[in-house]
Amino acid sequence: MDRILQEILAVGHKLEGMDNAMVALTAETRSIRLEIAGFQSQISELDHRVAAVESQVALQTDRDQELLHLLSKLTDQEDRSRRNNICFLGFPEGIEGTDILSYLRDTLPKLADKTFDPPLEFQRAHRLGLTRQSGKDHPRPIIACFL
Repeated sequence: MDRILQEILAVGHKLEGMDNAMVALTAETRSIRLEIAGFQSQISELDHRVAAVESQVALQTDRDQELLHLLSKLTDQEDRSRRNNICFLGFPEGIEGTDILSYLRDTLPKLADKTFDPPLEFQRAHRLGLTRQSGKDHPRPIIACFL
């Protein structure tokens, strides 16, 4: 009988140890659940942030495509505006005075030995590049845009 009592006490001690282990395991499980809940919250927040970034990227992609389209149109317009340009070489620097348009209107018919009807009309004219110190040796070209 003593032996049975000792075995019952031993089983009781083992059950107490198992009960303590179960309490510790339950506490650890609660801790893990709280961590998982925190991770789920972070994942949810990250999902929202990723969605916002993806929508911004899509918007930026659309803007980039529109910008490329507009740049293409601008290049085309610049090319078209240059079609009416003509470059004159060899006119000495400063010979045009302050009004290069009048100078070209007067000088070109004389150089061509022809009267233009209607008279030459320019939208704009200017010398190309920066003024050079040795401008007399190599005068800058004159670019004129006809109407």
